[in-house]
Amino acid sequence: MAPHRPDAGSLAEQLAAESLQSLTPELVRRLPQVLEAMVAIGADVDLRTVLDRIVRTAAALTDARHAAIGVLGAEESAHVEDFITHGDAALMRRRVRDRPDAHLLSVPIRVQSEPFGHLYLSDKSGGQPFTDADLHLVRVVATEAGIAIGHARLLESARQRARWIDGSAALTTALLRGTGDALSVVAEQARRLADAAAGLVFTPTEEGGLRIVAAAADDPDELLGLRLPPHSPLVGALLLGEPVFVEDCATDPRLMTRAAARYGPSMMLPLGSEGRILGMLAVPRSPDAPLFTATERTLAQRFASQAALALLLAEAGGDRERLAVYEDRDRIARDLHDLVIQRLFATGMMLEGAQRSADRAGAPEPRGEVRQRITQAVDELDATVREIRTAIYALQQGPVERPDDSLRSRVLREVRTAAEAAGFPPSATFTGMVDSLVGEQTARNLVAAAREALSNAVRHAAAGRIEVTVDAAATLPDGRPAVRLAVADDGAGLPPGSAGRRHSGLANLHRRAQELGGTTRTGPGLDGAGTTFVWEVPL
Repeated sequence: MAPHRPDAGSLAEQLAAESLQSLTPELVRRLPQVLEAMVAIGADVDLRTVLDRIVRTAAALTDARHAAIGVLGAEESAHVEDFITHGDAALMRRRVRDRPDAHLLSVPIRVQSEPFGHLYLSDKSGGQPFTDADLHLVRVVATEAGIAIGHARLLESARQRARWIDGSAALTTALLRGTGDALSVVAEQARRLADAAAGLVFTPTEEGGLRIVAAAADDPDELLGLRLPPHSPLVGALLLGEPVFVEDCATDPRLMTRAAARYGPSMMLPLGSEGRILGMLAVPRSPDAPLFTATERTLAQRFASQAALALLLAEAGGDRERLAVYEDRDRIARDLHDLVIQRLFATGMMLEGAQRSADRAGAPEPRGEVRQRITQAVDELDATVREIRTAIYALQQGPVERPDDSLRSRVLREVRTAAEAAGFPPSATFTGMVDSLVGEQTARNLVAAAREALSNAVRHAAAGRIEVTVDAAATLPDGRPAVRLAVADDGAGLPPGSAGRRHSGLANLHRRAQELGGTTRTGPGLDGAGTTFVWEVPL
């Protein structure tokens, strides 16, 4: 039968027992204090609290003014990842970094036979040197510390895993339900789970860098829009799907943003799934916060992968919904064209036939009244057909990303503004796929032309009726496709003395059109009165 082999916990307890058996009479007298200290060390399950109690307990047992624990990194045992102090923190950091053997009493701390760190003590009260009894006591404390740290780490790891798993599930549920902006949800959840000062989501820019598009922080507006340039070494690694861990954002030269100085440790994790990189998730902590542990790094990377998958699923769901909307819009457009417009055309033809019949029979006066009424009805039907065609074009081209910034919306906004000054609403008609065919530069100049023409009609022409038409299906005399703006009124033209000002405004609009390869012209207005201003440029 194989001999019994104690596990790591029982081995540590055995070592502690052996240490107690070799105590000197002086140490025996201090045994109650030692036992009380050991109980205090293991009385809590929070790792940070356990480490704080260890340094305070060791300082009290040895009558040391300063104490510290240097926690070794998970990947490199010689690297101090965290530092817990009692007394003068700056002094202990400096002494540990420079020459620990010259100033400090130092013993290693092991957790389940693996190096965890070192316990350091300095400046015994009264200026006395540390004794062998002090060294023995510190070794007992270090042994008990290893047991308590092991228990605390297991419990902390379990809590962290449960929290990150719950957070990932909540994130997936929120994204699939469409709760709020998807990227903002990712940023907020990541900040909470990582106990970070901020949660930041970056997306690739056209130049090849990364830009913050979602921020969960105390000052999100100051962070949104900040960029990592393409030449930053971080960008290349992240866009290749590699995580980056930063010990101090304020001193890392790879972080080329003005906000880096306010943060300390950070994890920068690619948001990628199936070879596609959607962006990057960053969770920086405050400058005095501890570094991220190996467990936290692993869990955060899993969270980022889960978040990327959830984003892809939410994106696919949104695509399906938009496709359904587009199909419904196409159906409505076809119904409007095939049913409503055709009936209106038929009605118009019937009225025109009635008008011709009225011309051939009846007395002059009744015939004139009938013809006038029929003419008005035909005009109304023509206007209705144009408005329905405008609605059909709007349905067929689909919703734009930002409806308030579409050309159609901007022109209508100018029309509403003019209505307030005129006291009546000008009419607006759109022909063709205005929002999708007209480029942004042309759109800006067209809106400026509409504003100037409307202002002239309202302020100077004393118009009682104004009609605005935007035609994206127009052609120039040379046959090139064009967009044409026409603003017609029934006013009396410019009053005396104001021609110079109007000429200046129209000259500016003409110059805008010429720069885009187009032209402007004026002609008769509505019902033979007023003016029609035409501004047209090639698409």
